Amino acid sequence: MTEAADRVFIDGEIHTLTDPDETSEAVAVRDGEIVRLGSTYDVTFLAGAETEVVDLGGRVLLPGFIDAHTHMTTLGRYLVHADLSGADDLDEAVSLLRERAAETDGPAEPEWVLGYGYDESMWPEDRYLDREDLDAVSEERPVVAFREDMHVASVNSVVLDRYEDEMADADVHDEIRGSDASDHDAEPTGVLVEEAVDVLYDATSPDAAETGRLLTAAQAHANELGVTGVHDMVRGSYAPEVYRDMDLGNELSLRVRLNYWADHLDALIETGLCTNHGSEMVRTGAVKTYTDGTFGGRTAQISAPYHDDTSENGTWVVDPEELTDIVQRADEAGFQVSAHAIGDVAIDEVLDAFERCDDPSGMRHRVEHVELASAEAIERFGDMGVVASVQPNFLKWAKDDGLYESRLGARRFETNRYALLNGAGAPLAFGSDCMPLDPLQGVHHAVTTAVDAQRLSVTEALRAYTLGAAYAGFDEGRLGTVETHKLADFTVLERSPWEHDDEIAEIDVAMTVVDGDVVYDDR
Repeated sequence: MTEAADRVFIDGEIHTLTDPDETSEAVAVRDGEIVRLGSTYDVTFLAGAETEVVDLGGRVLLPGFIDAHTHMTTLGRYLVHADLSGADDLDEAVSLLRERAAETDGPAEPEWVLGYGYDESMWPEDRYLDREDLDAVSEERPVVAFREDMHVASVNSVVLDRYEDEMADADVHDEIRGSDASDHDAEPTGVLVEEAVDVLYDATSPDAAETGRLLTAAQAHANELGVTGVHDMVRGSYAPEVYRDMDLGNELSLRVRLNYWADHLDALIETGLCTNHGSEMVRTGAVKTYTDGTFGGRTAQISAPYHDDTSENGTWVVDPEELTDIVQRADEAGFQVSAHAIGDVAIDEVLDAFERCDDPSGMRHRVEHVELASAEAIERFGDMGVVASVQPNFLKWAKDDGLYESRLGARRFETNRYALLNGAGAPLAFGSDCMPLDPLQGVHHAVTTAVDAQRLSVTEALRAYTLGAAYAGFDEGRLGTVETHKLADFTVLERSPWEHDDEIAEIDVAMTVVDGDVVYDDR
């Protein structure tokens, strides 16, 4: 006698996202695993007296979205502190910070006034927040506004007075951009980049209890957006401890891969960890390293000068020699490597370092962002089997008068060439970098971009956010498609992205299912 299912989902449009994609009406789940796909009539034969029957009402069920590049603690900070990502101009960002300062004006409140996610390239002023702007928020309390890319931060005079001596001069902008940083008569603008920003991360780092609060908020937000798994980039954080405590307490509604920063490599080796160690819900992922910076900070390493500042070609955060050493040590210790590289020069250096490894494809080494890859580099991704871990939401900067045009001029059309990467056979994994975390927004950008080299079909884009991200985490055997014997992680949409391909970002998530359990239901 066939054992009854725990839960059956009926009367839906279920897409497996296999190749080719196949559709069914219903799916049955037992013990967190898919046990049958088929018509509603066939699947309901597995419904017993204790089986929960979920009527999808014609909605679209997909494999659960996996975000292959997140910063979940930072996402939690967006939700708890001042969220500047929706500010339409500089004045609105300052107003939001003032509101946060007023909300936290009390002896039991934190001293710092923190804001996250501003993007000056979307503002009519098209400039960073500066010291003068943030002095208007408070002249007594430290105020920090982190730019969306987290490689640039703006601070008030209180922060500069306390911490400037700890910051590298080159990463503290003075009043005239590009002037001699050793000129002690120059006044700092309050705009910081790269290692100077790290000083602020250390100063504002949350403790274990606060990290738990942030991750709980971030997890709920992710589930609301259909996310069932994340690859989280962690550094000097309580997040690994908190995730494992949440796992032991059955409080996780996300599968988490922990990508540890390279400065943790010695500790990881000493503890005997390697990639894929862990539980069903929390696993060790890659060792993460920087190479260059970002286009927003003009610190991404590019082969031609910046269009809006010809004195700049970018900055090495981790230079090629150090990068090669990190890659070799991590690879030999059994770790996947995840290397941030945005500019074409940095991307080439990472591929060169991976090429020195015995089996970069088998280790599924990853390049994060891949924003400005040359045609030759794109072919190398396919030839080497290196994962292109990319963020389609970054295409928001590709519009006329956007960030890419400002920084790169005509080269903006050479950014984020997902169609070429896909055509070259490169493993393509989508993530958000939490800018913002919203898979449907990313899919929308990838499907609707006007540039042929960037544009994917609906099915290709959805696969990159499901099976592609699963592959990047060695999880394609248990996640990424809706098939029998795979884990029951699903995203249910109110409307079909195939039928509404010009408004995918406007489609609502109706339900999120992890391990067969409904963790979000907005039907």
